[in-house]
Order: sequence, then structure tokens, then C-alpha cells
Amino acid sequence: MINKVGQIMLYVNNQDESLKFWTEKVGFSLVAEENNGQMRWIEIAPTNEAATSIVLHSKELIAKMQPELNLHTPSLLFFSENLDRLYKDFSDKNITVGELVNMPSGRVFNFADNEGNYFAVMEKK
Repeated sequence: MINKVGQIMLYVNNQDESLKFWTEKVGFSLVAEENNGQMRWIEIAPTNEAATSIVLHSKELIAKMQPELNLHTPSLLFFSENLDRLYKDFSDKNITVGELVNMPSGRVFNFADNEGNYFAVMEKK
């Protein structure tokens, strides 16, 4: 039985630039970095204690290794306890953000990473 989501694999064009975006702009922590010569894997998370992390993989390498794999960006929804402060922080760091929107399930906004992939953040208190 599956009891939690462990890791989300995000396939990126530039692992170093994506690492900088997620750690320097979004505020995630670097959990682990592995490099076995052929494959480099970078694990990041909102905190080192987070139950779920994101692994940044090289899109080009994965496409060569497993051409049948779907490399499109997953649709990720993050939670924040202070959406207004996060929205301002992202805007101040020149992260592309969408409008704050009231949805039936709560307030939400979208943001784009350094490669133009869009994600969402919802207020959860």
C-alpha cells in the first residue's frame, strides 16, 4: 500500500540554473546531490525534514536513456501559510507570478520557474 509521495521527478534543461532558482529564489533546501559520472541527481525540498522532495534530473540524459518516458512538467501545487508574504517575496525576486485568485478551495497564485514551467501555490493555514 502507498502511504505517501516520496519524490517528484522534475526533468529540466539546466540542473545548475534550476537548482539556483529553487534554492536562491524559492527558498528550498538542497537535500542531496549525487553524481555517478553518467547521471547527476539533485534533491531539493521546502525543508530538510519535508516528507516529499523534488529531484532535478537532466531532461536530455533521461530522454536518451528512456525515450518512451513522458518528460513534460508535472502540475505541482504547493501550500503556504502566508500567501500574501510569499507572493510579495516572489515578486520582489523577479519570479514571474500570476494574479492572486480566490478559488472555492482557497486563494491561489501561479508562478514560473527559470525554464518557464508553471506551478501553483495555495494558502493552507
